[in-house]
Amino acid sequence: MEVTAVLADAPPAALRGLEEEPAWNGIVSIALLEGKNVSVGNMAEMFVLLKLGEQRYKSKTLCKSAHPQWREEFDFHYFSDRMGILDIEVWGKDGKKHEERLGTCKVDIASLPLKQANCLELPLDSCPGALLVLITLTPCAGVSVSDLCVCPLADPGERKQITQRYCLQNSLKDMKDIGILQVKVLKALDLLAADFSGKSDPFCLLELGNDRLQTHTIYKTLNPEWNKVFTFPVKDVHDALEVTVFDEDGDKPRIFLEKSPFPCCLKRLYFFCCLWQIRDGQTNCYVLKNKDLEQAFKGVIYLEMELIYNAVKASIRTFTPREKRFVEDSRKLSKKILSRDVDRVRRITMAIWNSLQFLKSCFQWESTLRSAVAFVVSVLSQARAVGFRGLNSHGETRASYY
Repeated sequence: MEVTAVLADAPPAALRGLEEEPAWNGIVSIALLEGKNVSVGNMAEMFVLLKLGEQRYKSKTLCKSAHPQWREEFDFHYFSDRMGILDIEVWGKDGKKHEERLGTCKVDIASLPLKQANCLELPLDSCPGALLVLITLTPCAGVSVSDLCVCPLADPGERKQITQRYCLQNSLKDMKDIGILQVKVLKALDLLAADFSGKSDPFCLLELGNDRLQTHTIYKTLNPEWNKVFTFPVKDVHDALEVTVFDEDGDKPRIFLEKSPFPCCLKRLYFFCCLWQIRDGQTNCYVLKNKDLEQAFKGVIYLEMELIYNAVKASIRTFTPREKRFVEDSRKLSKKILSRDVDRVRRITMAIWNSLQFLKSCFQWESTLRSAVAFVVSVLSQARAVGFRGLNSHGETRASYY
């Protein structure tokens, strides 16, 4: 089953001129780790440009160094019917205007093994030095994104065909095809303002396992209406659908942070839903939360979801390991988490210190009652210890006598 995105309830006039977007067959995850013995000359700063077809991304800018540490991850859509040559360029920067290309290197993505991390040390062809990168090509079988005018499950004939496909009579056919999930991303209300103008440029990202799709960006609004329909193949009913609302920053280059292959975001609001919790065909309002799903943020999102699956296949799939996530979040240093951990260590240290001070005060007669109780407990403990040793020695004497 393909992953598709369609327009919901779009008028015919809005569909004129729409063309089907080319299908992408996988995700290329590139971790730009570091540079080795890179010569930047008189340049004060340096950055890296990565190009794969029409997709172009820029790393963060670092100060001049022979061994720069970027530690960034970028995700590209991979198209098997196009040239899969990754161009990497190292640029030097001196001031705000003067930029100079220092060196380049190329990688043939199609020649790399699938589903494994390939650590490559790429020498630069125009200057001394090399780049250390980690490249992973993750295939997404049957994934396609297109703009259509018909919701898959809205057509009674197609709904009947899909229902029959996952009926009990077909429980032993294609065990990996468990079902489909249709998600209507309708709208969001009262989002956080990310711009100085009090507005945002929100778009929505949906992730189910290794399948990821996004809506278009609606500019200058806090109440976007996307009206998009996404259909995902279900590989495990215990998977969770993750919905993320981003704010696109159009004033900056499209810098890809963490695992997201989409424009740079200032705010991230999350909604997390297990598939087995879905109530079919009902429009529900969900409160957006932070990434840890601990704190509710301003804003809600309206979704309508429908899940069709084969119960027998889903039960059998339960006893097999979950599909491996090939693109994971890279954990970064968080000031909030660091502050929480420091506060936790401080509380534990203070608790130990207070306990030691309390024990010390018990024998300094600062409080008569407390010290008297401590003295009695100490005497009784010593007497019990002496009596226990005497009993043991008496028992040993009797044993030796006999």
